[in-house]
Amino acid sequence: MTGITEEPGPVTGQEPPPVRDWPALDLDGTDFDPVLADLMREGPLTRIRLPFGEGWAWLATRYEDVRLVTNDPRFSRAEVARGRVTRLAPNFAPRPGSLAWADQPDHNRLRRPVAGAFTVAAMKRLRPRAQEILDELVDGVVRDGPPADLVARVLEPFPITIVSEVMGVPPADRERVHAWTRQIISTSGGDEAAERAKQGLYGWIGETVRGRAKGPGEDVYALLGNAVARGEIAPEEAVGLAGPLQIGGEAVTHHGGQMLFLLLTRPELMDRMRARPDARGPVLDELLRHIPHRSTVGLARIALEDVELAGHQIRAGEPVYVSYLAANRDPDVFPDPDGIHPDRDPNPHLAFGNGPHYCTGAVLARLQTELLIDTLLDRLPALRLAVPADQVRWRHKTMIRGPRTLPVTW
Repeated sequence: MTGITEEPGPVTGQEPPPVRDWPALDLDGTDFDPVLADLMREGPLTRIRLPFGEGWAWLATRYEDVRLVTNDPRFSRAEVARGRVTRLAPNFAPRPGSLAWADQPDHNRLRRPVAGAFTVAAMKRLRPRAQEILDELVDGVVRDGPPADLVARVLEPFPITIVSEVMGVPPADRERVHAWTRQIISTSGGDEAAERAKQGLYGWIGETVRGRAKGPGEDVYALLGNAVARGEIAPEEAVGLAGPLQIGGEAVTHHGGQMLFLLLTRPELMDRMRARPDARGPVLDELLRHIPHRSTVGLARIALEDVELAGHQIRAGEPVYVSYLAANRDPDVFPDPDGIHPDRDPNPHLAFGNGPHYCTGAVLARLQTELLIDTLLDRLPALRLAVPADQVRWRHKTMIRGPRTLPVTW
């Protein structure tokens, strides 16, 4: 590990750990980040400096500490938007209305208008339509024959289309919205192209929300338009709410890609999935726990008061990150944490987060993942990689890890 900085400790209490630089490594495959592994060995609470922003931040890696920080009002997301905290992202521009930067009770006020679109009941209603969309994509793959790139043909277009259904994107606008979201999540085109796409998408969202005010429907844009008309949220908050949800298919694309890569490179896992199709749920949960969803860490929180954690004093105003990836490898909660155990029980993983900021679209993401895995394994029973595993290309210079391409044959 590089970039160790020693700083004097507080007058009382345990000496703080050294500040360690955490570069965003371009990691191929599903290997765990070696820097994070070192930090976990160093202790449950360490200090890090990321490539952008200023200063250093605490990092909590132990399962119970991660749960505490993410569910404790003494740690604020809203305060992060007012500072220049060390971070992975080069550009930092929180939008009004973004759930990611809201604290309670504001968070509940913002989340309430869209919650109905992501309930278990809503997902049950969506399931037949989602299966129809996926079947059409797989029909095309089967029709064209092997080989095929599953990312381009299925893993990217399926979540984008499903999200548009849930959001209520009119059919005439879908190609345009799809183009913007693909550019935003793409690794090609650079920052300028991504920024132009964001401006186009967010401008379109604002017009759509205004046009749906007082209109019928249970999709997200109808719900937001009516919430604005009732004065429950401001127009710019509606845009800030909708943007991340519209782009949200990215996570399903890439964690689905990692899951399929693991299944295609570990015959015992694939055999288990094929032999017991009625018991795939626990395997998916174990893969969700195991796969490295992201590079480094997500969004920080700021301590609003002095807090004692893992034997250290976190001072008011200091930033704190948590690592869900590390929490999912805590040996006190998950025996043999680096192994993949398809029947692990219990499996209280934190792949979708914890506390008030638990993923809004978790039920939708789980639905899509189940459909993707089930449909591809059932429709393509001889599915296998078309190239050696070490020739699969992976996303680099990105916050979300996953394969860029997944060439398969059958």
